[in-house]
Formats: sequence, structure tokens, C-alpha cells
Amino acid sequence: MRLLDRYVLRNFLEPFLLCFFAFLGILLIFDVNDNLNDFLLGRERWVLIAIYYSHQLPHFILLCIPIGLLLANLYCLSKMSRSNEIISMLTAGRSVLRIVLPLFAAAALITGFCVWLNYELAPQADAVRKKDMDRIRFGENKAGDGRLVTETLDTLAAHLMKDRHTNRLWFATSMQPNVNMLDSVQITQLDKDGAPTVRWYARDASYDPRSKKWILNQGRQVTFDSKGNVEGEMDDWSKKTGASGSRVFDWSETPYRISSSRMEAEQLSVPELREYLVSNADFPDAQLAAFRTHLQYRWALPFTCLAVVFIAAPLGIVYSRRAVLASVAGSIFIFFGFLFCMFFFLALGKGNHLPPIAAAWIPNAALVLIGSYLLYLRSTNREPPKLFSRK
Repeated sequence: MRLLDRYVLRNFLEPFLLCFFAFLGILLIFDVNDNLNDFLLGRERWVLIAIYYSHQLPHFILLCIPIGLLLANLYCLSKMSRSNEIISMLTAGRSVLRIVLPLFAAAALITGFCVWLNYELAPQADAVRKKDMDRIRFGENKAGDGRLVTETLDTLAAHLMKDRHTNRLWFATSMQPNVNMLDSVQITQLDKDGAPTVRWYARDASYDPRSKKWILNQGRQVTFDSKGNVEGEMDDWSKKTGASGSRVFDWSETPYRISSSRMEAEQLSVPELREYLVSNADFPDAQLAAFRTHLQYRWALPFTCLAVVFIAAPLGIVYSRRAVLASVAGSIFIFFGFLFCMFFFLALGKGNHLPPIAAAWIPNAALVLIGSYLLYLRSTNREPPKLFSRK
């Protein structure tokens, strides 16, 4: 790395770190203010508060980095422009692209870090936020009504799911997909009109992934006629133990497929989104659109860090004080317009109105194209066209 590259990077890193930690501190202050009463009234709060913020920190970092990059690049380049350092570098034979190359390299490294954050850590912040706050309010092992909490973060309580292909209705008092176990289950086979034909009750149901079979322990089976009345004798094995107290069923549903009906795309990491799409590939496109869009969005969001440099680099190189203010205002206007477009296109993708890859990447592509055009104009010493020309 040459001396001038190190000088440009040093001028960039100082304001970037200041902006990043300033915005991070603002977010933390707002979050502490929103949750202050719960923090003060909670039991065993200090350790639980630390756990809460360890979960939320990746999400906060991901929010602060793009705006920090934008302002730091603007400050760095406009400062060197006002002191005529940019002109000196151009006179020495360096092009505009070569001057800003270290800034693009730094942005690429930061983008890689954000890809790592957004792969798994940041998306899980929303998923565990409510449960972390409940622990802070009521303590590690107490629920709001004083009952002991025996559920883990993955436990689903009172879960109901209908599989459209098998026309089976599943209800479990609680389930933990990670151990392939459902507690206090009711499984109802429906006919084409939605009327029950057979219903199984069991103390618990376990799934064997090797044989792909369900085992219902200590349960009973009830058959219904066309009018919904109990038909024939009930098959009862609820009081038996051992092998006689179990029944094996060859059902196609898996614990993950059952639990995935309650999953939200916004709270899933990249591996979880992939697993959801593979396990539920037979779902309609409209139902999968949000998950496909968010899978692309997980990759597109970190590249915002690189895209903002395309805007900040040409608008940060100016040659008058008035131009500095106009460039800063223009950059911030473009950035917030980009944020509006990003959420707008994300909503279109989730609604199945746009292909997922287009919904996730069009805002970044537009920002890069606009920035590339402005950078081309700046490198050829031409001013960008004015939106309103004076007569």
C-alpha cells in the first residue's frame, strides 16, 4: 500500500469510527429509554440485560454502518478537497478513481463483515427480542403469572397447523423441533370438505428421522361418520406401556414442517430460510414469496455499504464551500431515497409482485448506476446535470 493510500484511509477511518459509534450510541440510548422501566423492575436484570444487548448488537451495528460510511466518505473527501489535496493528487498524475480506490477497498472489507453479521446473527435479533425482554421482566425461570418456565427459545406453545396436501390438522400443547417431540397432541384427518374422519389423541408424539415415521405414545384413535358423530369403538392404548403403548404411523409431515407454519421471514437467518424453502417447496409461490425475497435481501443488504461509496465518492470531491453543502445535502437525499426504495421493493417482493432477486437487488443496482455515472462525470471534470436550470 502506497503512502497516499494510507493517508486517504487514515482520513477516512477517523470520521467513520466517530460516526459509527455516535449512531450506535444513539440507538442504544433510545433502546434503553424505551425499556428502562422493564430493566429497573426486572429480576436478575444485569446478566439478562447483557444477554439481551448481546443479541441486539449485531442488528444495531448493521443499521449504523451504512450511514457511518456515507458521512465519513463525504467528510474525508470534502476535507481533502477544501485543502486542495485532491487537486495536488490529480496534478501528481493520479486519477479520481485511483484516489478513491482505498475507500472502495475499505468498504468491500466492511461489506464482508456485514455479510457475516446478516448471515445469521442480525436476523435472529428480532426473533429473540420478546423472549429476552420476558426474561428480564419476570426473571430467568418465572413467567408473568408466576408459573415456572420450562420452555426453551425454540419451544412453540399451543401450536396449530394444517397440511394442505395430506389434509391433516395438527395441534400440540408444546413442541420442540430440535428434539423432534410434540407434547399432548391431537391429529385430525379431514375429508375434502373439511369434516373430521379420524382423530388421534396422544400424550406425546416423536418423529424418527431415519425411518421417517411418527410414534404416538399412550393415545387413542376415534373415528367419525359423515355427520361428525363418533363411529364404532374407540381404539384406546392410553394406559398401556412399552411397545403396546405406542402406535407407528407413516405420515409425511416432519416436525420442522409443522413448526414452520408459525415462522416469519424477517426473523430467519440464511440457513433457516434455505431450510424453510426446501422443506416447504410445494407451497404456493405467493406463500413462499416473502421467504424467497428475504433470502435475497440477506445478501443484498450488506452490499449497501459498498453502494453508498459510489454516491459519496463523486459528491464528496468538490472545489468550493457552497458545493460542499450541496453535495452533502444531495448525498443524504439520495441515501434516504434509496432507503425508501429498498423498503418499497422489499414489500413488492414479499407480496409476490416482483421476482425476489429483483426486489432485493434493484435498489442497490440503481444506487451503483447513479454513483458510477456521477463518478464518471467527476473523473472527466464535468459537473452533473442540474435538475432545474435558470433561464
